[in-house]
Amino acid sequence: MEIPPLVPELQVQDLDRSLAFYLETLGFSVAWSRPEEQFAFLRREQAAIMLEQAEGPGRRITTGPLEHPFGRGINFQIIASNVDELAEAIVDTGHELFLPLEERLVRVGTGHIRLRQFIVSDLDGYLLRFVHPHAPQTSTEMD
Repeated sequence: MEIPPLVPELQVQDLDRSLAFYLETLGFSVAWSRPEEQFAFLRREQAAIMLEQAEGPGRRITTGPLEHPFGRGINFQIIASNVDELAEAIVDTGHELFLPLEERLVRVGTGHIRLRQFIVSDLDGYLLRFVHPHAPQTSTEMD
């Protein structure tokens, strides 16, 4: 199994509760887990994320006490092919979007791309930005 070069590991208050949200609501799947360590490695399309219960057994790496919302000041961009369907599915569960579904034209280097995106907060306060980039736009398409 190929592991992406960057995989965030998020500490969560309740692994079972977080797994239910990531699997059932966000469409991730468990690539592997170590239940005895309360740890799971998740995948969704090309994205990967690791979850571990903060008060679980084994080694935990923290820089200070965890206070809700976790991950203040960070949001994780996750490329997804079906942002519209995913946003609708999340709202259908009663979970609110932190940033509603939007389309933005953003400058990337000397060109532009169009992004369809939304942000959802997971149960511990981590912000997840699901994005579907469209083909680069030419200057005549932007006028």
